[in-house]
Amino acid sequence: MTRKKVVIAYITNESRRKASFNKRKKGLIKKVSELSTLCGVETCAIVYKPNEPEPEVWPSQLGAQVVLERLHMLPQVDQMKRMVNQESFKRQQIKKAEDELYRLRKENKHKELELFMYRCIAGKASLRDFDWHDTIDMNFVIDETLKKINSRKNELSSVNGRHHSASSSYEVVNPAMTRDVHRNGSPLGPLNSSNTI
Repeated sequence: MTRKKVVIAYITNESRRKASFNKRKKGLIKKVSELSTLCGVETCAIVYKPNEPEPEVWPSQLGAQVVLERLHMLPQVDQMKRMVNQESFKRQQIKKAEDELYRLRKENKHKELELFMYRCIAGKASLRDFDWHDTIDMNFVIDETLKKINSRKNELSSVNGRHHSASSSYEVVNPAMTRDVHRNGSPLGPLNSSNTI
């Protein structure tokens, strides 16, 4: 059964808030203890319960004091490097989410362009349907596809034990890279030791 997503907001119901506090405090101390045991690091936890002047300290007041003294011995800049509050933690989460969203959008865009490219090859789409604002991305998709084709071709040639000489080698290239090349009256120049398809 899927767990219900917890909304991170202040719990207005007092009995629910107390129950949540006790449960999460216990879980927090358990995690801190596991971190110390599994990784061999010095840790401590200090939790103030509402309306109580004395905090609950793990592993002990002396153990927490040793950890805090090590922290206070560091320069102020080093102390602040890893410190986060609720606001900065949320900013980090938002930045990670934005970066992931950008990555997924870019990945989806390339998949859409790749599908469009194959539909054009199959005669099921026309360049009239192409958004020319995507030219740079489409050129990237075509180049990546041609790299995969050439890589696969070389793998097959290697498996079959065929070693192509310069006079019989073929390389698949992006037409956009040779569109403006004119030599000896031919758009692609005279055929020489390397044939281009």
